[in-house]
Amino acid sequence: MSCTPWTPPSPLKLHHSSFPKKKKFLCCSLHGDPKSDAVTSTLPRLLLHDSLDAAGIDTLHARAAREEFCRQIKRMTAIDAETSITISRGPDLARAVLNVGAEDDSLVSHSSVPLPVDAFIDRLDDLSMGFCSTYMPPSSAPPEVYIDNLERYLYIHKGFRRSNAMLDARALYLHSALTCRSGSVDMLSLIYSEMLKMLRICSFLEFDVEIYFPHDLDSLPRGYHKQKSKLSDEHHIMTSKSLLVRILTNLKEAFWPFPYDHSSNLFLRAMRAANHMYGPGSVGEMYSRTHNNVSGLEIASAKAAQHRLERGVWTTARFGDMRRALAACERLILLRDSYQELRDYAALLYHCGYYEDSLQCLTTYQKSMDSQSDHVDSSKEDAVKNLMARLNLILAEEGWNKHKISASYWSNKYEPW
Repeated sequence: MSCTPWTPPSPLKLHHSSFPKKKKFLCCSLHGDPKSDAVTSTLPRLLLHDSLDAAGIDTLHARAAREEFCRQIKRMTAIDAETSITISRGPDLARAVLNVGAEDDSLVSHSSVPLPVDAFIDRLDDLSMGFCSTYMPPSSAPPEVYIDNLERYLYIHKGFRRSNAMLDARALYLHSALTCRSGSVDMLSLIYSEMLKMLRICSFLEFDVEIYFPHDLDSLPRGYHKQKSKLSDEHHIMTSKSLLVRILTNLKEAFWPFPYDHSSNLFLRAMRAANHMYGPGSVGEMYSRTHNNVSGLEIASAKAAQHRLERGVWTTARFGDMRRALAACERLILLRDSYQELRDYAALLYHCGYYEDSLQCLTTYQKSMDSQSDHVDSSKEDAVKNLMARLNLILAEEGWNKHKISASYWSNKYEPW
């Protein structure tokens, strides 16, 4: 992913009234899922693209990629959502995930051309056809030989390997995994499933096969004959919806702009940052309290990342990128029916200065939680109540001016490196 600096024509302050009134974003829900439809009917306005437009940053390619992502997930019925990724007939998962990468590429590179999604779809097809010409076993071969040849082709002949997304953010994107032949376990599972689906379409696969999705840190996705599967294997079967949720959640976690406190969840990290717990010198002190074995280089990197974030500059995968974190939150809101995504999105909106929209998200979230009988984490709910109280005070303050909203995250004062 390229990292070309962007330069808006002039520093613009972002405020609610500056957004284009006619641009309404597509809300996506799962067809046939009344619960999901109820959630999307109360979705807040998604602000990322409008706010960038208001700052003079072109979002044409980002919007096109988001719309294609929505078009794909709208094809996901309730049945498709729970179907294995190897046999899903609903959305084109590869195209949906490639458009996630296309949107993020547009957000950080501001390239004048979009990511060539169709070219990477062709590359996936070529990968499948390459197996047919080099490693296809005889038609009489048992399924185990077929699967073994397929994995030798993918992991040895083609050299695809698993990489650590925390060290290299490219592992989180399908187009990068296809280019570098290195990706996260989610990307490798998706590539594997796309090969299986292509081979099935071409009638080269005449038995049912599942992908064993590993939940450890080192193993590779493996295929196995479905007829010989065990009940214990169900935990390792990835469905279409669960794979998309994992991919977007990994992006959200990787680019969350407040990743210093590794002992808490994302929302609490954002709230601690809002409470100015990470003032000058506090990053090193926090590390010394909670991570005695961290290196001086890691502490120095965290301090440097904090300094860049305070100036509104996006940083590395380990230390945050506000734009890509917002994009991941918005896609999760569009994809799934978890109201917790509204809570996390509200935390980011608060840090960006969109207080009214943040309060709206929290209000919707709290109403949904009031109707839930599940166990609620008191620390998170206390943080939600405190943030809502703070937002109400800000909005009620006499003389509060929307035009004073901070635009540091989209300003043109600093280079993005």
